[in-house]
Amino acid sequence: MFEQAFKNIDDILHKDAGCTSELDYTEQTSWLLFLKYLDALEQEKALEAELEGKYYLYILDPEYRWERWAAPKTANGQIDHNSALTGDDLKDFVNTKLFPYLHGFKQKAEGPDTIQYKIGEIFGELKNRIQSGYNLREVLEIVDGLRFGSQTEKHELSHLYEVKIRNMGNAGRNGGEYYTPRPLIRAMIKVVNPHIGQRIYDGAVGSAGFLCEAFDYLSSQPNLTTRQQETLQKHTFYGKEKKSLAYVIAIMNMILHGIEAPNIIHTNTLTENLSDIQDKDRFDIVLANPPFGGKERKEVQQNFPIKTGETAFLFLQHFIKTLKAGGHGAVVIKNTFLSNSDNASVSLRKLLLESCNLHTVLDCPSGTFQGAGVKTVVLFFTKGAPTRKVWYYQLDPGRNLGKTNPLADTDLTEFIELQKTFADSPKSWSVNATDIDQASYDLSVKNPNGAQDAAFRSPQEILDDIAVLDKASAQVLATIRGLL
Repeated sequence: MFEQAFKNIDDILHKDAGCTSELDYTEQTSWLLFLKYLDALEQEKALEAELEGKYYLYILDPEYRWERWAAPKTANGQIDHNSALTGDDLKDFVNTKLFPYLHGFKQKAEGPDTIQYKIGEIFGELKNRIQSGYNLREVLEIVDGLRFGSQTEKHELSHLYEVKIRNMGNAGRNGGEYYTPRPLIRAMIKVVNPHIGQRIYDGAVGSAGFLCEAFDYLSSQPNLTTRQQETLQKHTFYGKEKKSLAYVIAIMNMILHGIEAPNIIHTNTLTENLSDIQDKDRFDIVLANPPFGGKERKEVQQNFPIKTGETAFLFLQHFIKTLKAGGHGAVVIKNTFLSNSDNASVSLRKLLLESCNLHTVLDCPSGTFQGAGVKTVVLFFTKGAPTRKVWYYQLDPGRNLGKTNPLADTDLTEFIELQKTFADSPKSWSVNATDIDQASYDLSVKNPNGAQDAAFRSPQEILDDIAVLDKASAQVLATIRGLL
């Protein structure tokens, strides 16, 4: 049911003049899903209050509740088309009344960790791109048919939303920034092995894939107490995101995964001066895939001791700084970081090796990130002690990865198993820190256990072998003729 509903929504938006790509489809679907979810949440809390003999104070005024403007119903539960807004009336209400009203919650909210603040942030950053009020009416009626009641329904919706995010990542306009392959994320989480009570952070949150998967990992543990569930809801997952669309998608993605008021802040992480980060600002775990290839301005670079225009290198400094002593990091970065000879790269590798135990480097093949065009590695490190030995694993699925043949969980099974003991294998090996060049801190080490390249023979050697074989063939033929 849900899959067909999403397809029908995309078909309608495809016809609308205001929506031109998968990014637009996902953006518009996101704010509509959010308001439908908010209505379901309010209805659930109102019912709970009624059963307890208490009064529930609704977040939204009656005029702006879903049941009033989006899906007014008749006595038999059908859409009341006589009172439902449509056409220009609907579009004007959404653009001139609904969005400004919802944006106003940002000023009224008690703090950034409240659902009211999230409402204000989302509707201050987005705009309704659906130009036809008739198209909007059709979409509203489809969204109204979606249900968030059970965990099964939420799981299916979250899965379909992830598919939309993945499709958006393949659609251009930097959509790929929002999507990290989920099998890779799950493998990173298994290696880091977070525990309930630890604070998990992603400063380049994108679609919140890392935080959602970490939530699924922790919430699937058996026999969780009410206190543990509350800890997961309110005090575990934290993120920052600069881009408006990504921020909204992150909020919606976490909500669909089961987190009611995500701790995601809409801000540029890199504008924070590293010297201002205090102990209270630090986290137990960092999981991230920061954007790479960016060119940060001088004023942004001034916030970091190692100055560079490369966005990902600034993020890596930020992540090292924000980790607690003993905290664990798992960060995706392009593989040229291992060997770049510029001063910033050398200094950053030195910082990483001296302030953290860089215990694992996962070398990912081309095609891991669809459309990225660069090879990547994953750095696994623990803050607080210098690196003594680095364990490398060269991921080789045995096939070319791509859009129609993406990375799978099974591709990473061996890596996860071998990493537990840092075992050597045809795909893995270790390097002592003392063997790393102390001038360049070059970390690009070729696999010593891999198959050796076959030596190429000279043309003369090949001709000599052919002559020998020809002579042997002639002798065999002569023997056969003698027997006839």
